Amino acid sequence: MLVEQIWTENNYRNFNYLVACPETGEALAIDPLEYGLCLARAKQKGWNITQVLNTHHHRDHTGGNAGVVAATGAKVIAHAKAKAEIPEMDIGLTAGDVVKVGRTVELEALDTPGHTMSHICMLSHTDTQALFCGDTMFNAGVGHCKGGGHPDSLYASFAGQLFKLNDGTLIYPGHDYIVNNLNFTLDREPDNAAAKQLKAKVEHQSTHNAFVTTLGLERQINTFFRLQNPSVIAKLREKFSDLQERPDEKSVFLKLRELRNDW
Repeated sequence: MLVEQIWTENNYRNFNYLVACPETGEALAIDPLEYGLCLARAKQKGWNITQVLNTHHHRDHTGGNAGVVAATGAKVIAHAKAKAEIPEMDIGLTAGDVVKVGRTVELEALDTPGHTMSHICMLSHTDTQALFCGDTMFNAGVGHCKGGGHPDSLYASFAGQLFKLNDGTLIYPGHDYIVNNLNFTLDREPDNAAAKQLKAKVEHQSTHNAFVTTLGLERQINTFFRLQNPSVIAKLREKFSDLQERPDEKSVFLKLRELRNDW
């Protein structure tokens, strides 16, 4: 599987992706908002975009569909329940469905409501797993729920699926918010050495060469993965006096998400 992460340089700090089969050169474009950049990169690589996949219906992820389709005739794929919001959708996915790209690439759809209620993440069936996670998860953070989602559902998506992925899974999010997310982790856990070290590494680097995390690293630097950490819980109790002495993970996750909304 070949992956091109395309930095859009827009105000939304979007990442677009091309996922290609090395044998056939067929490619899948994921959330190709800046479709001109995606088409140019595919041409440079000698790839043929045959499919477009939207992780969810927000326009900063679907706004380039028409441009890619007009240039390539690609089919548009998204969550089966997103047809009303993505009328150009050709194929609707449910949990466990597999999208094939060429002869060698298979991506499994994970139904991950929370940011929106019709959000999918795509998990590669490769020796090194990769997760294309849209706005469900970011490097060192998670998505908000203010655009039609719900925090209870977001937690369920993490607890039931993402927390269980192996440490080597590569994380490909829909936006670059890593520095601000690391700042939030350090605000919640000032003694997090791994977050301090990574922030020093990435805060001045060009996002043209964006840092790709693994799930193992996320467990160290993403406060939403550190729900039993004593420092995280102690700092959270300073903001929420109603938090129990030994809170369950869902309570910690929801309080963190609430705090992050206005941070």
